[in-house]
Amino acid sequence: MEMYDYLVVGSGLFGSVFAHEAAKKGKKIKIIEKRNHVAGNIFTENISGINVHTYGAHIFHTSNKEIWNYVNQFAEFNSYINSPIANFKNELYNLPFSMNTFNKLWGVITPGEAKEMIEKQKAVLKGKTPENLEEQAISLVGIDIYEKLIKGYTEKQWGRSCTELPAFIIKRLPVRFTFDNNYFNDTYQGIPIGGYTQIVEKMLDHPNIEVHLKTDFFAHKEQFENEAEKIVYTGMIDQYFDYQFGELEYRSLKFESEELETDNYQGNAVVNYTSKEVPYTRIIEHKHFEFGEQEKTIITKEYSKEWEKGDEPYYPVNDRQNTERFNAYLNLSKEQNKVIFGGRLGMYKYYDMHMVINEALKMAEAELSNK
Repeated sequence: MEMYDYLVVGSGLFGSVFAHEAAKKGKKIKIIEKRNHVAGNIFTENISGINVHTYGAHIFHTSNKEIWNYVNQFAEFNSYINSPIANFKNELYNLPFSMNTFNKLWGVITPGEAKEMIEKQKAVLKGKTPENLEEQAISLVGIDIYEKLIKGYTEKQWGRSCTELPAFIIKRLPVRFTFDNNYFNDTYQGIPIGGYTQIVEKMLDHPNIEVHLKTDFFAHKEQFENEAEKIVYTGMIDQYFDYQFGELEYRSLKFESEELETDNYQGNAVVNYTSKEVPYTRIIEHKHFEFGEQEKTIITKEYSKEWEKGDEPYYPVNDRQNTERFNAYLNLSKEQNKVIFGGRLGMYKYYDMHMVINEALKMAEAELSNK
């Protein structure tokens, strides 16, 4: 049996960055990936000349210059700025919540008028500390915005009433009193020209790295674990431990894509549908991520659903029960000298792309510095 320094389970960003760094240090790596492609959820595929974000929209953004320089080794990024639109019963509003939103909704002209309106509407809380998402949202933006642009979308996304969701989910909601429609406050932002898949392909293009697609780690777990000195595991942490403390909960997504005989369907890459009557949460028009001028367009309707075995897990449900359960798995993982757990599923945490890269680089430095 051929031996490897590292077996990496999963070819998403965490596993691929780690493998790239380890290979540069002369380590021999085997990557196994259960899908038929690398790149995990950032996978993009070219259809009719349009780079389609197969597993939902991904916009790269960071204020960390080192991470920005790191990812720019593998692709050139364009100047795309994420400025989503909210559609509430055919009324259109700018996101994030800004002076454009407040003006459209209330007719206010100045930041002072907008703040006065929010203060007036949040008075319904009578000064209490928000105990759930509904109260937190009202304390930030008032009742009108909560009812039109937050409530329906959030309840579709999480499959739960806003009064049952924890306040912290929405504490970082962008609210600004300028006419700036840039959703992110980060210094660097863009989309890789030519899609995301090339980034991972270039990371893994090294003579020390073997990639095996359509290979399920759990089909031959013991065999795989015996092939390497160490395992870098980026799958679901509860699955690794055979769900011995119970299943961690996730939200999953369903996508419906179609190619349309028009050059421009909605005029924006991302449009959120915020009323509960519309079953999907948003429509992505992929060509706008790269300012495409193709004669056709491809749109994807995105539906949120409860995760079941066999679905792709996307968003961890970080409520108290799941956090306690994850901590039990985390404690168990610390006893595994041979296995490194990482990434969104391995750490049961929603990470943006730049966060995943940063975590992988830190893990690689810690792991490889003494070898």
